[in-house]
Amino acid sequence: MLAQYIGQKKERALGSSFCRNMLLSFVIAAVFTLVCVLFPTKIMSLYANDMETRANAAAYLKIYAYSLIPMAVTSIVSVLLHCVEKAYLPLIAGILSVVLNTVLNYVLIFGKCGFSPMGVRGAAIASVSAQIGACVLTLLFFFGRLAKVKGQIRFSLKSDRQSTGQYVRILAPVLICEFLWSAGENVYAAIYGNIGTDACVAMTMTGPVQGIMIGVLSGLSQAAGILIGKSLGNREYDKAYRDSARLMQYGILGAVFLSLALVFISPGYVLIYNVSGLVRGICVRILMVYAFIAPVKVCNMILGGGIIRSGGRTGYVMWIDMIGTWIFGVPLGLLAAFVLHLPIQYVYFMLSLEEVVRLLISFVIFRR
Repeated sequence: MLAQYIGQKKERALGSSFCRNMLLSFVIAAVFTLVCVLFPTKIMSLYANDMETRANAAAYLKIYAYSLIPMAVTSIVSVLLHCVEKAYLPLIAGILSVVLNTVLNYVLIFGKCGFSPMGVRGAAIASVSAQIGACVLTLLFFFGRLAKVKGQIRFSLKSDRQSTGQYVRILAPVLICEFLWSAGENVYAAIYGNIGTDACVAMTMTGPVQGIMIGVLSGLSQAAGILIGKSLGNREYDKAYRDSARLMQYGILGAVFLSLALVFISPGYVLIYNVSGLVRGICVRILMVYAFIAPVKVCNMILGGGIIRSGGRTGYVMWIDMIGTWIFGVPLGLLAAFVLHLPIQYVYFMLSLEEVVRLLISFVIFRR
């Protein structure tokens, strides 16, 4: 929405869209914060059958929940900074946040610099502090940028009936889509946790690698939404299509390169963890599956998360994700884990086949 309004030079609609999305994000984050603070143990009981793991997770979640509101504010403000071509500002805030998080993790988890060892609670406090730091820094960048373009953006919650209708038609499928997709991801996490503690630990170990690979290429998805949205706002449809195809090519090439690199480094990567040889072996096998499926994941991220949404076709994305996650992914995961009793790497592979389904549907829509 922001990218298209900038392309159309509609300052009032831009400010209104920004304010409404900020308010809605704040409300959603506040609701989830309240739920996580009040019921951390009940929530974590869905994800693990090991009592010690469940207790540690609940202690972490109860503190980590306070990061959700600053995370919501940072996300919306960062989108606007990206749209006004100041993407380096959220980048700086993100880098400093990671540095702060890493330092505080070391100090608080292990009890350095005069602090007592705090374990998982220290990790949670470090994460919350880093999110607050990123939020404050992003807001400072935002207001500093705003002072230079004063008058170009009109912030208000007011809008006409037509704009409100368009807003709801675009936003409602996005919220439904993201909620159902996230719910599906939570089912996946519950499946991994209930297979066994070793499987859960091995899957958790893959998190940083998956985060790095997706993080490196997620910029293409964001760029697609902004660049294509501006072109569509200017009615430059041929340019939008050409840029979309080029961004997908970049994503595929980048994902294939990173997947090949992962195949070679995964045996060394698992050695940095203080776990058993069995868990390390499971983790390597999961990473091999991830390397195979990663290019498909990246294409879906660029197509569904960026290109198709940039034209306001959020209803298409909602149905694509619902079909992929709930008709294919979740049933295949449950079948593999609790009926066929397959090892976790095969469970992960079967439920990841939903990415292929989503890509096929998304590509047909893109071509049309």
